[in-house]
Amino acid sequence: MTRDCETRDARQESHVPRLEVPRQKKRIMRIVAQRVSRASVTIGGVMKSQIGQGMMVLLGIEDADNQEDVEYLCQKLTKLRIFADDNNAMNLDVNQIRGDFLVVSQFTLHAMTKKGNRPSFIRAARPEHAIPLYELFLKRLAEISGRKVECGEFGADMQVELINDGPVTIIIDTKEK
Repeated sequence: MTRDCETRDARQESHVPRLEVPRQKKRIMRIVAQRVSRASVTIGGVMKSQIGQGMMVLLGIEDADNQEDVEYLCQKLTKLRIFADDNNAMNLDVNQIRGDFLVVSQFTLHAMTKKGNRPSFIRAARPEHAIPLYELFLKRLAEISGRKVECGEFGADMQVELINDGPVTIIIDTKEK
């Protein structure tokens, strides 16, 4: 028996109550980043934004998310080496290929499908919390990357068109930091 097991057994035998530490809600800002040859967003039949080579980013925000999550993801995206170098190895970041970003807010990234067949979006942030973080994300991504950052329109019914180059699709959650 290891020392940890002996300690645990002794605690149980002496009937010492365990102190339960309250669980804090984990922040899970989530992005899906896709390497694209081009991407665009159309709203109501009018093209709102488009990029050539770069990254299409779907952004999901929860109520517990904050500026720290924004900073982490913007830093990670800017340095993410998913573009091919001269040897066709993924060694280059978006700056090195002079690419741009197209960011679309997507609450459905936080869909819960454990019960039943209709997804629940209860984990997705309400607009009063999500919109300021979405706008901060756009601003910080442009500042950190030094690249053009195009966007969709928060809450709009959008048609997103892209050519996924590779395909390369990366999912990043702030819980993984």
